Amino acid sequence: MDSNLFWILALVVGFLAGYLVNRFLSKRNNEDIDKKVKETLGVAEVEARELVLDAKAKAAAIFDEVKREEVNRKEKLDKSEIHLMKREETLAEQSSRLMKNQEVLDLKMKDVEGLKGQAEVLKEEAKGALEKVAGMKAEDAKKLLLGRVEEEYKGDLLNYSNKFERELKDEAEKKTMDVITTALQRYARSHVSELTTSHFILPSEDMKGKIIGREGRNIRTLERLTGVDIVMDESPDSVTISSFDPLRRETARLTLEKLIKDGRIQPAKIEEKVEEAKVDLHKRILEYGEKAVFELGIIDFPKEIIQILGQLHFRTSYGQNVLAHSVEMAHIAGMIAGELGANVEVAKRGALVHDIGKAIDHEVEGTHIELGRKLLKKYNIDERVILAMEAHHDDYPHATPEAFIVTTADVLSGARPGARRDTVENYIKRLENLEKIASSYPGIKQSYAVSGGREIRIFVVPEKIDDFGALQLAKNIAGRIQTEMRYPGEIKVVVIRETRALEVAR
Repeated sequence: MDSNLFWILALVVGFLAGYLVNRFLSKRNNEDIDKKVKETLGVAEVEARELVLDAKAKAAAIFDEVKREEVNRKEKLDKSEIHLMKREETLAEQSSRLMKNQEVLDLKMKDVEGLKGQAEVLKEEAKGALEKVAGMKAEDAKKLLLGRVEEEYKGDLLNYSNKFERELKDEAEKKTMDVITTALQRYARSHVSELTTSHFILPSEDMKGKIIGREGRNIRTLERLTGVDIVMDESPDSVTISSFDPLRRETARLTLEKLIKDGRIQPAKIEEKVEEAKVDLHKRILEYGEKAVFELGIIDFPKEIIQILGQLHFRTSYGQNVLAHSVEMAHIAGMIAGELGANVEVAKRGALVHDIGKAIDHEVEGTHIELGRKLLKKYNIDERVILAMEAHHDDYPHATPEAFIVTTADVLSGARPGARRDTVENYIKRLENLEKIASSYPGIKQSYAVSGGREIRIFVVPEKIDDFGALQLAKNIAGRIQTEMRYPGEIKVVVIRETRALEVAR
């Protein structure tokens, strides 16, 4: 019995001891956990305070910046308001002076009308008195007097008539010169002949290697897609883009600009950037057209006409920028029309659109005058404007005074020293004829005249022309060039048949 009691007591004591020990350990662990939690909370609170302070500092900086901008904006608005108030005061004073001057003029006109009536009465009275004294009517006396004078002074009258005619002719010529010189003196624009090359500055000499690419594949792709020649070795840190077509040169320049900004230059990326450059160039063409009509104060031209006008910025006539030439003509025509009392708006508009057909004459058959007339009729341009523009090469009669003015302005703008260069125009015509001959054959995808007209590159559709057909095509085109064109040296005909295989792994 005592033994059982001992074991029971031992078990109870062991249980109590284990419970106490476990409780002690649990309490100690809880204290450690509380300590770690407090430490973590302390660190979090410090970080939170730092974040709050940082946010407050940034918010204060933003608030100060917004406040400064608001102050600057308010100052600008105050200045604008003061300027407008001064202008309103000036306009009010001018309006008041004009009203007073008008009142004075009205009074003087009344006095003049009164004096005119009195003069008519006196004239009739004098006429009646003369008829009474002479015993015949005024008409009879006039006929008798003129008959005697004619018989007696017939020779003198003929001499006076010839002299009067010469004086009138001299006066008309003098007046014409005055009008023309006045218009030209009031308008001055610098003339820069358009060339066939553009220079593109590179950020570094190493960029030339990237543009050329492995075995020249990058530069070949760029030349093929844009139709230009790219010359790399003429000067450091720059390349020369050569083509007779300014649109191609600008497309190539924009493409190079985008490729260098992107940094990745390889054939697929070049194709992508060429398409982007064409989209950007389309927008820029519209901007050129809008700038031209805005400069002339024309606000009601259709957007399509403005877009086509913008294309003239990239066309030349005897080396002269066609859009600049048209804008200059419009200014001159407007001033001449103002001097002569003709319709200024019709003259300006007719001069601006006189060469609009040149924007599409390389795409559509027909003279630029006929194409221009069709374009203007299509977009419902005023018939008076069409009559003014269609006669500037004497293909149509000068039906209105504005037609004579547009023709005169065309001659004046083109005849200025340095405005045009015949050799450049002949050179460009030769290159255009080269491309037309090449493109006239079936199966041609693209054709570009490069190397100053010494080479014509022709890209064919591989599904339509095989290798043997490419050889025959080159021979045929070379034969036509020899037969139909005159040129110095020799022209290389290069037919390129390129096949691509494309498959997508999914």
